[in-house]
Amino acid sequence: MSAFPTDPTRTEPPAPRRGEDASESNARLDDFLTGRFDAHRHCPSCPSPREAKAWFDDLIGLLFPALSERRFETRDDLLAFESRLHDRTAALIQGVPGMDEAASRALAVRLREALPDLHAALEEDAQAIVDGDPAARGRYEVIRTYPGFHAIAAHRVAYLLHHGGAWLLARTLAASAHAQTAIDIHPAARIGRRFCIDHGTGVVIGETAVIGNDVKVYQGVTLGGLSVRKEDARRKRHPTVEDRVVLYAGATVLGGDTVIGHDAVIGGSVFLTKSVPPYAQVAYRPDVRVGDGSPSQTTTAADAADASDEDAHDAPEEPSS
Repeated sequence: MSAFPTDPTRTEPPAPRRGEDASESNARLDDFLTGRFDAHRHCPSCPSPREAKAWFDDLIGLLFPALSERRFETRDDLLAFESRLHDRTAALIQGVPGMDEAASRALAVRLREALPDLHAALEEDAQAIVDGDPAARGRYEVIRTYPGFHAIAAHRVAYLLHHGGAWLLARTLAASAHAQTAIDIHPAARIGRRFCIDHGTGVVIGETAVIGNDVKVYQGVTLGGLSVRKEDARRKRHPTVEDRVVLYAGATVLGGDTVIGHDAVIGGSVFLTKSVPPYAQVAYRPDVRVGDGSPSQTTTAADAADASDEDAHDAPEEPSS
């Protein structure tokens, strides 16, 4: 008998196993804990989520003082910190299954050499958010507070790690960013320059998605796959979004063969499984029932809005105060 009830409506505590006395229960628990000890002993020494997040926070803090908990009094202080961070990078990577010491050191060096380009790309991302969000007051606010910027920063680091072989560390970073921002980007997804995520809650970007330059997405956008079959794991399952596309809130685009042409605008709540050409404007027009709700009185949202405008024009003017 399971300790957990099969009826989810039952609220009483689980009953003890039938016919089991205290000594048998203790022996069963002891066997279970022994199994857990063996599992811990044989678990790969991969970096913990907390270690990975602390390392990323220090890395992004080095690039952006607005995100740093440290203040460096001298240039030598900063150089010493970066050197220690580089050693931590190699140690974390070496904890990833399949990464030996030589490969870990080599990837840590590549990541170190990529820091100027990483910083330049993230500065462009921050500026794209400033330019794309009327509520943004400036670069400092975006870097310090915007979840979209944090998610993009984590992704650009995770992308480098993933394609360098440190796949598990990359996934750990992506999971941490997802937990913090509610934006889920697979580390393997290819994302171009000046990427803007506005609001961001619920955005999902799948493993084989390809996104061009100057793309803007709003909350709830999904770039997903049509197939969830394991045999399709090595195929392109997620869409391609070309340059300067805008995807408004709740838009869903699925399929590895689906291409959103450059300069297209995909409206809120649109559901696409087929390609659209460049400069296309795709809108979702829901039906709205008015009057007594009979089918003969069904109209579109746009028609309802037009009717509302006409009513407003026909209404008598209010007396001035």
